Amino acid sequence: YTEREPGTDDWVVLVPVEGPGVGVALGRSTSPVQEVPRVHLDLYSDEQEAEVARLIGLGAERVAWELYPPDPDFVVLADPEGNRFCVIDTTHHA
Repeated sequence: YTEREPGTDDWVVLVPVEGPGVGVALGRSTSPVQEVPRVHLDLYSDEQEAEVARLIGLGAERVAWELYPPDPDFVVLADPEGNRFCVIDTTHHA
């Protein structure tokens, strides 16, 4: 992904570098972080463990989440501000 046009301090739209794909708009929010947010980001990876390690290296933290199902295909992380997101294993049960 790359910026569609130069972003501002509080808004940017990302689009695929080439080929079809969904654009993603990111906006800075001043709302307080919610423990169970209404909307969150899911990142998909066929190398979940490596992606989780990479994101932790960038400042994310694992969340001790009590609602994990018995055999989850996802890991819950939080960014440095506490916003939660998931890394989904695309090879789970494949």
